[in-house]
Amino acid sequence: MLRSGNSNTFEVEKRVATLGGIIQKIATGSVLLFAVMMIMEELGFDIKAMLAGVGIMGVAVGFGAQNLVRDIISGLFVIFENRIRVGDVAIINGTAGLVEQVNLRTSVLRSADGTVHVFPNGSITSLSNMTHEYSYYVFNICIAYTEDTDRVVSVLKEIGAEIQREPDFSNAILAPLEVQGVDSFDDSAVIIKARIKTLPIKQWFVGREMNRRIKKRFDEVGIKKPYPHRAIYFDDSSTPVSLKLSREMVNRDEIKNMVQEILTEQQKEIT
Repeated sequence: MLRSGNSNTFEVEKRVATLGGIIQKIATGSVLLFAVMMIMEELGFDIKAMLAGVGIMGVAVGFGAQNLVRDIISGLFVIFENRIRVGDVAIINGTAGLVEQVNLRTSVLRSADGTVHVFPNGSITSLSNMTHEYSYYVFNICIAYTEDTDRVVSVLKEIGAEIQREPDFSNAILAPLEVQGVDSFDDSAVIIKARIKTLPIKQWFVGREMNRRIKKRFDEVGIKKPYPHRAIYFDDSSTPVSLKLSREMVNRDEIKNMVQEILTEQQKEIT
């Protein structure tokens, strides 16, 4: 059963945090501007004349501030179209991170290593929100070719059901583990794809625990993980290579010479 209530509440909280920060900055700037104007009027400055001069100057400056205007207009679209919010995990122009600020002019990400990335809103060419409404953790599980895929799928579903029943994880999981089946064949492995639906940002929390349990359960039931290896086959015309080492043979040079002689004889037979 989907816990849409928890997801919707989380979305509302992020939306409120984003709009609240912007409104606070606008209100603070307006109050400061009004206070400065009041102080200047008390000091005897002609505010109306100054505003008229500022208006004329603004037209001239506007031609040189096209990038600033573009950033602000783009920022308005980002905010009111609800593309990203404070608390989302997003990828902006190829850089991934936690959204810390969404301003009229800039958007700010903090990547996993703590680096802060500031993007002018007008320069954002690609934006991917990884935590909008819900998230998925995708598993690509490698098993050996000798394993029974139906058995592996059954074990994965058992693990998914177990973790969903536990209080520490049940509130973060929105739907049962979805095992999609055999996805592809690698050089030394069969790839089984699965995914689990979670609350935004909780996919890594749930996914890491699932990975831990999958490794542990596979070890317990004897499901083998693949490793790179190579098999060499000889046809019927080849003479088998026979190599016998006794415990008394400890000289590496002697072993090396003996192996070289065998390989030389084998090569002569082939040619």
